[in-house]
Amino acid sequence: MLKRIKEYIEPNEMIRKTEIVLLILFMAVAAVSFVWGSLKVNRDPGEPVYGGSIEMLRDRDAEDYDEDSTVCDVIYTNGDRKLIVSYPYEKYEQLESDEITAHAYSTEDGTELFFDHQDPSPAEIRNTYRQVMAEEMMPVFNLGNALVILAVSLCVVLLFSKFFTTYEKCWFMSIMVLATIVSVLFPEESANGVSGIWIMLLYLLDTFLNILCELLISKQSRYNFLVSVLVEITEIAISLVLMYRFATMIVTLLFWLPIDIISFINWTKHKDEQEDELTKVRRLKGYQEVLVILAIALWTAGVGYWMSGLDIRTDFFGGNRDLEVLIIYLDACASAVGIANGLFIFFRLREQWIAWYICALLETIMNILAGQYVLLVLKLGYFTNTTYGYIKWSRYIKTHNEEQASLF
Repeated sequence: MLKRIKEYIEPNEMIRKTEIVLLILFMAVAAVSFVWGSLKVNRDPGEPVYGGSIEMLRDRDAEDYDEDSTVCDVIYTNGDRKLIVSYPYEKYEQLESDEITAHAYSTEDGTELFFDHQDPSPAEIRNTYRQVMAEEMMPVFNLGNALVILAVSLCVVLLFSKFFTTYEKCWFMSIMVLATIVSVLFPEESANGVSGIWIMLLYLLDTFLNILCELLISKQSRYNFLVSVLVEITEIAISLVLMYRFATMIVTLLFWLPIDIISFINWTKHKDEQEDELTKVRRLKGYQEVLVILAIALWTAGVGYWMSGLDIRTDFFGGNRDLEVLIIYLDACASAVGIANGLFIFFRLREQWIAWYICALLETIMNILAGQYVLLVLKLGYFTNTTYGYIKWSRYIKTHNEEQASLF
């Protein structure tokens, strides 16, 4: 492995020095972001001054709790002012009024804190202050997380510079820079008790791993499957945190993780004679494509109907059940296309790029409906690299007479 790394190091010292300087800069700014954010969040609020009371209205659209819930957070708002009150489920069920009297307090740095009672304890003041400051500093933490992922991306380009073309390096880094910008401009809200900062970190990690995996597939490299295992673990974590897309999560557990390992072995057995870094690839026949389309349609209808009948709820969609059902059917279709895609990749078939197009389109729709704007950057990477990969594989197939009789 060390020998392989040395072979791929860019001989141009000037480029290497520039990349190293950028790497140090990214890590330095990330460290400053984390330190600054932590100092603000953990700052002592002092003794707040009472500022009187105001009436706030309950935001019912943000609620979706049932008997399985233990603590229910109810949000009350008045313009930009917000109060979150946590109730046990039994008391939450008994709430009737949509109004509450909120008591305002101002800290030494001018931060407004709101409580549902007067004379809050020092512990309540500290906890509320931390929540408010964590929300305020979310873009700063997101910048730190994004720069760490960006630094890791630059490390990949730096260590394996000779392995990637100039276009591939520019494409890879452009997607990650764009993801960094979007993560700061469009921070994620907390969901299911998990901070939006951690959710955004998972999104950025998912973006990095996915585009690296896609790039390796387009280069016919069997090492894409090693990266793909990390992709599956990240996407399982996202599904669990957000409590959605369970069809895809089940397919990931039972299909994608095993197929990644098997595919790595299969691709290793079919190296190109001239370039052992390449894997032989080919294409499907017409009647096989029709059978695949029919299987996808049946899977979508069956799994979508079954999953929509399960009583699984999330506050990620603000209690909009119609939107949840729509996402379930889109997810069922995406999981079916994903299975077909996994098989296409295993058998080294060019049609996997068409499946990538369809998956990218379905996931783009789901990301827009769910407000996951940073993941749209990943889909932009999908669309551009899928075109690139389809062209590269088509050229390879055209210039090589690969065996067609056996799928193995």
